[in-house]
Amino acid sequence: MRLLVLLTAAAIGVSAFAPADARPRDLEQESAWKGTKEGRILPLPMIESRILPRMRGFEYLGPEFGGGSYRLKFMRDGQIVWIDVDARTGRIIGKSGF
Repeated sequence: MRLLVLLTAAAIGVSAFAPADARPRDLEQESAWKGTKEGRILPLPMIESRILPRMRGFEYLGPEFGGGSYRLKFMRDGQIVWIDVDARTGRIIGKSGF
């Protein structure tokens, strides 16, 4: 019985700390997934299919999601370039590193 009480207490303690341990990247992914599911933002593959062809000669390093936009990270000749894209429309809203 004592073992059962200890295991139950441990399980409750672990679950109580799980949300605080969430990584920022996990929260980004959850937010992007929820927005896509609700139809508020375009799916990332659709956005990538619009932007990647414009970035010939660059290595695509991946996306970041923040609020209503994606930041697509590219590199060429050791230089990092960011393309900011409106997640609702797929339009480029900013560029940096050129």
